[in-house]
Amino acid sequence: MAAKNTTPATDELTFVQTSDFVRLRDAFFLCLSRWKWFVVSIVIVLGLAAAYVITKPPVYTRMAALLIKDDSAGKQGISELSSTFSNMGSMFISNTNVTNELITIQTPTFMEEVVRRLRLNVDYKQAGRFYKQTLYGQSLPVQVELVERAETGGVSFELSPSGKPGKYVIRDLEYIDLATKEKMECDKVFACRLNDTLSTPAGRLVVSLSPAGVAGDAPFEEPIYVSCGSIRATTTAYANALTVELADRDATILNLSIEDVSTQRAEDVLATLIAVYNENWVKDKNQIAVSTSLFINERLAVIESELGNVDSDISSYKSQNLLPDVEAASSLYMAQSTENNQQLLDLTTQLSMARYVRDHVTSNAKSNDLLPANTGLESSATERQIAEYNELQLQRNTLVANSSEQNPLVKDIDQSLATMRGAIVSSIDNHVASLNTRMRDIQKSEQQTTARIAASPTQAKYLLSVERQQKVKEALYLFLLQKREENELSQAFTAYNTRIITPPTGPIAPTAPAKNKIFILAFILAIALPAIAIFILESMNTTVRGRKDIEKLTLPFVGEIPLSYSHRKGLFARKKTRHAESANERQVVVKPHSRDMINEAFRVVRTNLEFMLPQSDKARIVMLTSANAGSGKTFLTMNLATALSIKGKRVLAIDLDQRKASLSRFVDNPMPGLADYLAQRVKDYKPLIKAVPEQEGFDVLPVGTMPPNPTELLFSPLLKQLLDELATQYDYIFLDCTPVEIVADAAIIAKLADSTLFVIRAGRFERSMLPEVERYYQEHRYPNMAILLNGTESASGRYGYKYGYKYGYKYGYKYGYSYGYGSGSKE
Repeated sequence: MAAKNTTPATDELTFVQTSDFVRLRDAFFLCLSRWKWFVVSIVIVLGLAAAYVITKPPVYTRMAALLIKDDSAGKQGISELSSTFSNMGSMFISNTNVTNELITIQTPTFMEEVVRRLRLNVDYKQAGRFYKQTLYGQSLPVQVELVERAETGGVSFELSPSGKPGKYVIRDLEYIDLATKEKMECDKVFACRLNDTLSTPAGRLVVSLSPAGVAGDAPFEEPIYVSCGSIRATTTAYANALTVELADRDATILNLSIEDVSTQRAEDVLATLIAVYNENWVKDKNQIAVSTSLFINERLAVIESELGNVDSDISSYKSQNLLPDVEAASSLYMAQSTENNQQLLDLTTQLSMARYVRDHVTSNAKSNDLLPANTGLESSATERQIAEYNELQLQRNTLVANSSEQNPLVKDIDQSLATMRGAIVSSIDNHVASLNTRMRDIQKSEQQTTARIAASPTQAKYLLSVERQQKVKEALYLFLLQKREENELSQAFTAYNTRIITPPTGPIAPTAPAKNKIFILAFILAIALPAIAIFILESMNTTVRGRKDIEKLTLPFVGEIPLSYSHRKGLFARKKTRHAESANERQVVVKPHSRDMINEAFRVVRTNLEFMLPQSDKARIVMLTSANAGSGKTFLTMNLATALSIKGKRVLAIDLDQRKASLSRFVDNPMPGLADYLAQRVKDYKPLIKAVPEQEGFDVLPVGTMPPNPTELLFSPLLKQLLDELATQYDYIFLDCTPVEIVADAAIIAKLADSTLFVIRAGRFERSMLPEVERYYQEHRYPNMAILLNGTESASGRYGYKYGYKYGYKYGYKYGYSYGYGSGSKE
């Protein structure tokens, strides 16, 4: 029974089109119907992934762990080294910020030094099985030095043995011209020996044995491809490959890692980078010590000079003033003054005694008295004379006492005494003169001593000032000497800021290309590409895809016919030519006792059509039309008529498409035909009817001669008379008509039909035309209008989408005559 949608149409005849969005469930069946796409995509993408993995040089990761030492430990170490260094610690130790060190170690300056030390800007490769293998370290037999281009690079060439011992050949030289920045090529072949300087257009270069190379006739056999890049570009590349990160937020351990095709080169880069970092750290930390050392040396030279001048001034002043020691000199002068005073006192006493003795000697009244003895006179001669005088005086006195003064002996003694008194006086005078002389000398010396004592405070003040300067400069000199030694010790004991926790090492297996990830991603991509392509194609598909697209129509739905032929070759759908489709459309696929999908579909349509058509004693006239050409009207007419004839019905199919005559091809286009009858060139229509071979009860009325005025012929009353008469002879009459939007034939024929099957071809009919079909139904332009969906694929029997089917024709609202109508062309 014909299915009819119960959704009422609005008064303004609006129509809500089916959304273009493809649901997940429908997308799954879309992809499932094109499983071969996925198989091919998987094979191709996985093949490309395998080729990439094989041809990509393996990249290895090397890692190292570096501990940034805590400053407090450094300070404690220095304090333990010497108590003196604790004062110097604040001068040379500053707080270390781990984040700053992390950023510092990644600076291009350090990496540039690494590149220069390891000469990483020169790359050496040899041809391998799938890719060029990098030569480095133990695998590198020779090395090349470019004299002029050590910094700029931009040179590449092939180095190979010449076949002669110790000789090599350079060919395929390419370089960047430094003036024009253009790439230059040199076809000349250069020969060279080890350690010889070779002049080339790219500059001078020297080929020598590497540290791992062994001298011999042929340290290598296969050519080596040498390329020299600039220091800056190489530094940038390795800086980008380096990764430095904190091991933990609260830790001071840095994890360094780098990726390279050579494990030894990667380890050397990390080790050299750590060494360069340590050297620069020590250099920076010792910079204060170096500056301090320069300052101390300068000050020592100045102070040493000033100290020498002060010493010279003191020495000269002491020499001039005879002051070896001010205090000693003052004491000496005081002692000398005391001694002088004591001497003056002694001399005065002696002078007084001498004068007393002289007065006693010269006194007449005491001429016969004894002279004082032991008077303390220092003149021994005078003392002896006095002693002799007193002895003689005693003899005289004795004689006088025993005799008289007139005694001649007494007189002789008196005369001797007088002579002795004169000698004593003379001696005393000499002694007095001597004492006076001595007193004058002592007094003069005392005056000098007194002057020196008076000048001593001034000299002491001057010397004290000069000596104070001497002591200050001497103390400062000794302090700077001490600090210089401490500074030298500080430099000698400066330890590295870091400690290597884990030396550069890494796994044996390469980290890139990551085979598992690549194949997983490739598999995902292989699945995604066809799915995306299918989704895009379906999203861009604006044609009717299946029954769901026409569910919003209020027209009765009589059924759907799946594709009757496969137009695929190989794995991908290929466009079928119009000639191939026409040949297929002339096939009758409905067969007796056949249970395939298309036969069952036609049986369903046949049953629905029988319930839909009104009951009558006459034949029920059914016209088949469509909105565009190529919808399969002729194919449906023949097979639907065959399905009814198999059931025992008498069926006639009339070809009213007098422009293409597609139906007439089933009976080989006999002449004359309906057009000749309507043009009255033939009087009897019965000979024009042709029986379909091997199908009893099924006849065809062909077009015959293609008329120049098909529309005018359809207006002929003979057509209605013919149909009325044929209606009494057949149970069903099918009219194969032209598309409604191309010519007016269908509108003319509609007046003669009992029912209209409007054929919509999946994949060709634009969904934007569905409101127009709805309008035909609402305006009753065609009698008992019903929809027959043709050309769907029955994938899973769900959406009725035309999975995998793509037509090369696009039909819009404006059709015109571009499909061959009126041109005499045949499908």
